[in-house]
Amino acid sequence: MASVLDGIFARRVSVRIYGLAAVVLGLVGLVWGDFAVVWQPVPDGVPARTALAYAVAVAPWLAGLAIQWQRAAGRGALVLTVLYSLAVILLDVPRVIAHPSVFVNWYGVAEPLALVAGGLVAYANCGQLEPAAAARLSKIGRVTFGVCLIVFGLAHFFYLAYTAKLVPAWLPPGQTFWVYATAAGHFAAGIAILSGIYARTAAMLLTAMFVVFGILVHAPTIFIDPHAHINWAENAINFALIGSAWVIAASVPVGQSNA
Repeated sequence: MASVLDGIFARRVSVRIYGLAAVVLGLVGLVWGDFAVVWQPVPDGVPARTALAYAVAVAPWLAGLAIQWQRAAGRGALVLTVLYSLAVILLDVPRVIAHPSVFVNWYGVAEPLALVAGGLVAYANCGQLEPAAAARLSKIGRVTFGVCLIVFGLAHFFYLAYTAKLVPAWLPPGQTFWVYATAAGHFAAGIAILSGIYARTAAMLLTAMFVVFGILVHAPTIFIDPHAHINWAENAINFALIGSAWVIAASVPVGQSNA
């Protein structure tokens, strides 16, 4: 079983998944001609907004495709890191500065920042860097990702009622239980990754949790309303978070307990 997991969470596999998620994110933007969740909210009054939306969609799509080829993987990962970083700096940080007491603004920073963290680690894994530089970059990515997980966990408490509605009503023992359970999962994974104690195991379990989110929470919305852009965008961003969690897990060497 351990050898199977080690194969699934091999670094090259994880980087490919991270890139594939960017391809999906870009495709959603191209099909809908609008900005995906990670680049929202772009004001409606921005000049040539639709053309800009297409351009922003093409960039991660091409970068994600580039990651699928070993020679271009490092450049693709770097491009994605820059794109997601621009989303944080230009769209989300100004809202935090304007309204620092509004928690949702901090969550808005954490979500794309988690993708930045995945990009840093992906670039460290395939960017042909010096081993010491790659190790430092991976460390920064893991720490950043761990902090984002704490914010994700807090969001479950700040928006308990809203989050509970996302949980399938048929899932025992109840919606509120799973809100608390998944919040605990985010906290536990974040602490493990930050401390380096069982970091690889925690990141693997977190990846599995995000996959379950996709199956139980996000995917059904497409069947309920396939014409809603937000449903496709939410599925794409969840896939992107799966990719980030995957590369974080793969970046911790097998048998190493400390990050």
